[in-house]
Amino acid sequence: MEPNSSEAKPEEATNDLNSQPFYHGTKADLKQGDLIAAGYSSNYGTRKKASYVYLTATLDAAVWGAELAVGEGAGRIYIVEPTGPIEDDPNLTNKKFPGNPTKSYRSRHPLHVRGEVTEWQGHAPEQLQAMKDHLARLKEQGIEAIED
Repeated sequence: MEPNSSEAKPEEATNDLNSQPFYHGTKADLKQGDLIAAGYSSNYGTRKKASYVYLTATLDAAVWGAELAVGEGAGRIYIVEPTGPIEDDPNLTNKKFPGNPTKSYRSRHPLHVRGEVTEWQGHAPEQLQAMKDHLARLKEQGIEAIED
């Protein structure tokens, strides 16, 4: 799991939000210096206009984001820096993982792309399919994956 040569190696997340790397998983083709902003179609659910951008301090959560994002092409994981305040992602922390063990966050402010993790391991095909099946069941029940 090495980032590209122009960036520092990802580190383990710490409790200090100012000293740890953050990641964003997507299928979008971005480059260093780009901004990821709210206001575009969400990668999930009914794809409504997103009020937030999402980031995580764990590579595993970013892998899920890259694998489950809509669109063509391969999943990508970017090293990002928030440009404003961040808060716990209530889509995960309030419902599935109280206490935020996934270290998942959201912000109304853009994320600045600092680099890309170019070598990462995806989930096993059966694990990925189980997650897609779960999300499909939620959709059938009218439950949005992302509640802005």
